Amino acid sequence: MDSNGEFLVFDHVTKRFGALTAVNDVSFSVGKGEFFSLLGPSGCGKTTLLRMLGGFERPDSGRIYLEGKDITDLAPNQRRVHTVFQNYALFPTMTIWDNIAFSLRLAKKPKAEIEERVDAMLAMIQMSEHAWKYPNQLSGGQKQRVAIARALVDRPQVLLLDEPLAALDLKLRQHMLLELDTIHDQVGITFLYVTHDQGEAMSLSDRIAVINKGKVEQLDGPAKIYEAPATRFVASFIGDTNFFSGEIVSTEGDYCTIEGEGFPAIRAYNDKQLKVGQKVDLSVRPEKIRVTLQPPPPEKGASINVYPSTVQDIVYQGVYTKYWIKSGDQRVAALKPHSRFLLDQEPITWNDEVFVWWHPDDGYMVEAQ
Repeated sequence: MDSNGEFLVFDHVTKRFGALTAVNDVSFSVGKGEFFSLLGPSGCGKTTLLRMLGGFERPDSGRIYLEGKDITDLAPNQRRVHTVFQNYALFPTMTIWDNIAFSLRLAKKPKAEIEERVDAMLAMIQMSEHAWKYPNQLSGGQKQRVAIARALVDRPQVLLLDEPLAALDLKLRQHMLLELDTIHDQVGITFLYVTHDQGEAMSLSDRIAVINKGKVEQLDGPAKIYEAPATRFVASFIGDTNFFSGEIVSTEGDYCTIEGEGFPAIRAYNDKQLKVGQKVDLSVRPEKIRVTLQPPPPEKGASINVYPSTVQDIVYQGVYTKYWIKSGDQRVAALKPHSRFLLDQEPITWNDEVFVWWHPDDGYMVEAQ
């Protein structure tokens, strides 16, 4: 990979711990000012990538470049890269003001400059009135904001965020997501965000690298990763999906017909131009699947997929209802959003005979072998 013109570059980076290859020949680049997420399950290698960028681990092979400069062998304090940890790592015996000022004092900045920058950071995180409190007097969300301000006050080139919201409860996490987004917009610094939470990554990121077993499976914008997953792993890790496995038995223009065991033939958009006889996994998201007591109205163009089915399970979740339906030998998940007042509609209930249907364009072929 050419490091010229790219802000941050991982160039064929590999890291092993004994027999375990934590990061396996990974290459990608991050743009200046980008909010970039490393997303994957525990143990996939995302934190190891972050630690190598921070200088806390050294790659066994490959190089890391920042603004065209090779930083692979530099000590952590020689890189303008700061990390915000899940446990905040604030100094308990210092006030909030002194916590934020710490790195500026260490760098022997002029007193007036320290005061100006610390006060500006406190204003940005809306905590000016808490300046003289101590960390144990703050809530989890307030501590997290202080940790971010402390990391940003001396203007690093990259801010590393390692599962920064994992210790917060759901409502606070959702609030902090909005705050992080606002802070990023205000400071314009490159954020590299590590998380196993797909919702966090999808709502914050300009781009996401989905990592599995030390390799990048897909690097794209959130919408592309959700709607057009590159692999079966990406499709299953990002949101819920239904998989239909089978073989292409015919092709007609842009569409094909897939036959598998225990389920009737499925029509699908053949975006990968696969041929008759090829094996395929089709991903269909639950929200793309309709469940009705009556068959769907006839549609023009590509004929829709319609299957008489039986309702097995129902979970009401306020915004939508999730149905588990038996179609042939396949258990299919479907979501019905509550866009109208639910009590005005004829309810679908357990053991009802229903119709499950979706348009061929709403499935996505994720793998062909």
